[in-house]
Amino acid sequence: MIEAPPFRDGRLHIGLTGGIASGKSTVARLFAERGVPVIDTDQVARQVVEPGQPALEEITRLFGPEVLDADGRLDRAALRARVFRDEPARRQLEALLHPLILAATVQQVEAADGLYQVIVAPLLVEFGLAGWVDRVLVVDCPAEMQLERLMARDGSDEELARSILAAQASREQRLAAADDVITNDGPRESLEAAVAVLDGLYRDIARDGDRDRPGVRLP
Repeated sequence: MIEAPPFRDGRLHIGLTGGIASGKSTVARLFAERGVPVIDTDQVARQVVEPGQPALEEITRLFGPEVLDADGRLDRAALRARVFRDEPARRQLEALLHPLILAATVQQVEAADGLYQVIVAPLLVEFGLAGWVDRVLVVDCPAEMQLERLMARDGSDEELARSILAAQASREQRLAAADDVITNDGPRESLEAAVAVLDGLYRDIARDGDRDRPGVRLP
């Protein structure tokens, strides 16, 4: 569990999470297409390790120049292959980056507008941050489907893919933390319909202030 700086803008904050390759990015894009401000902690993470940033210098010191590409930028695939096979190294990296990512995320949230905001946070459950947001939306899919998608998307071998999945919260842990759930095991049209329902719900909550409404599970 890590501490996150609080939001001070008073708006409704939805934490969007789910296992790797579950479909979080697609769901986030669908919210964005409906005019919802989306702040993605993965994008924030890329920003804090840009060349010239202190975090990149420290990563290079810790893991060596082999985690940089030919242009001096972070080679995320190389770093991921390194740390997901070495738990102490992964925890060292997390201790360095996550406070920086969370602080930058809060700054972006407070600079955004909208009735409510979606904060994409893949490790929301792992780091005990469910209470950081007003509602937790989990994108869920069967474990074997998640494994197949990950291997197809990243070209990972099965051993590495399973190591990545094992480092995350279990499906059961994510669902236990969820207020709302989208099951992503069907066509895109199902996701679009689910996001439309949740967009309406979140706009209603943002307007009337009733943040304790019962959770929704879709489709």
